[in-house]
Amino acid sequence: MQDLQGALSQRGLTVTNLPDKGRCLFSTRDFSPGEVILNEEPFVSVPNRASVDARCDWCFLTTNLKRCSACQVVWYCGSTCQKSDWKLHRLECGVLSKVDKDRLKSLTPSIRLMVKLYLRRKLQNEKIIPTTATDNYNLVEALVSHISEVDEKQLVLFAQMANLVKLILQLPGIDIKEIAESFSKLACNAHTICDSELRPLGTGLYPVISIINHSCLPNSVLVFEGRVAVVRSVQHIPKGTEVSISYIETAGSTMTRQKALKEQYFFSCTCPRCVKLGQCDDIQESAILEGYRCKDDGCGGFLIRDPGDKGFICQHCGLVRDKEEITKIASETKLLSEKASRLASSGHNTEACATYKMIEELQLKLCHSFSIALMQTRETLLKILMELQDWKEALAYCRSTIPVYQRVYPGFHPLLGLQYYTCGKIEWLLGDTDNSIKSLSKAIDILQITHGMNTPFMKELSIKLEEAHAEASYKLSSKNLSIDD
Repeated sequence: MQDLQGALSQRGLTVTNLPDKGRCLFSTRDFSPGEVILNEEPFVSVPNRASVDARCDWCFLTTNLKRCSACQVVWYCGSTCQKSDWKLHRLECGVLSKVDKDRLKSLTPSIRLMVKLYLRRKLQNEKIIPTTATDNYNLVEALVSHISEVDEKQLVLFAQMANLVKLILQLPGIDIKEIAESFSKLACNAHTICDSELRPLGTGLYPVISIINHSCLPNSVLVFEGRVAVVRSVQHIPKGTEVSISYIETAGSTMTRQKALKEQYFFSCTCPRCVKLGQCDDIQESAILEGYRCKDDGCGGFLIRDPGDKGFICQHCGLVRDKEEITKIASETKLLSEKASRLASSGHNTEACATYKMIEELQLKLCHSFSIALMQTRETLLKILMELQDWKEALAYCRSTIPVYQRVYPGFHPLLGLQYYTCGKIEWLLGDTDNSIKSLSKAIDILQITHGMNTPFMKELSIKLEEAHAEASYKLSSKNLSIDD
């Protein structure tokens, strides 16, 4: 711990233990918006199990892949990644090669991550892989497992997975109980590795970053540059402030967020958003985001359940909305959602699009315009329409989601920046250069804070904006010339 404190002090950080929160990361200097607070290579990482494309085990790319000829499990995109991973994969390859084919089918990313965790510990103990203050198994041991709070069903699953890991590893000195507890640690501490557009690529364990606590209104954001986890400040962080990130999707009511945190991370959040639980403003916001709207189209009020359980009463005009009507629309929506999901997963995009539009129509009768469910339906429609290359309608849906993003996310949230980016790309494709410049500029304003400016993604975004400006200048000069003629 002393070595870790020394390494973190050079970054302007310190680890503090608080009675109600455990370990926390605090700043020992001021941090400016967009400044890197911390970056960390994963102690272990694995790509997602892809149904279509495999991924390089080191960098997660999907191009120029070749399978390891010995274990037939791991892929690499080239010799550089293979060499970078060789010390660890040499051992992993040896144990995986002995696993029979039927058992290999049960080799999920979580089980591979655990196998790699124990093999890396072995290599560090034998000093084949060096340890540092920020890269050693002691940091993994210090992570909280919450094993005593895990329900019986999950414990049985952990035990089954642990048994398979023990059979694969064949290492002395580790038992099923220890491995099961390590699975519980991974469930609470591992992070989903995403690309620059926040699409999931794999899973990694980052023991130092795992010290950072959650807030539903965080002052920092976790993004990934390749496999490296990068924490950046999204606002001014004064000296002596706790650094916080978000563990969950924060678009939702306080009750929904609290439920998600309790189920996966076993704590109740007390951030500035969550302390408002049950207050008038929080009740209204929850009803707007996840509840029902007034039946009177001109009212726009939010509904609260009638004490007599006959229906829902509008808190603005007092109109009662019948419970049976709401149940009927909700049931129709659920059936259509199941149908649409099946159509989309089987590649029937045109039929899926028509079904999601029917869902949208029902949700408009039931929900507020800022409804999370309605936003998610429109996000799905946006994705399908882009795949169908119906750019005009895709743009309409993209624009319809932005006001909701602005309401449910803080100003410097990467998802808001990425939605502006999508909007700008479609506008440019449709030749709407002026609006494209506005959207791409808004995207850069946010994403330069959350992503920095040195990644390939951000450099490409900057080039797109420059090209849009150049195109707008050319159009203006051509117009002026034609007027002169």
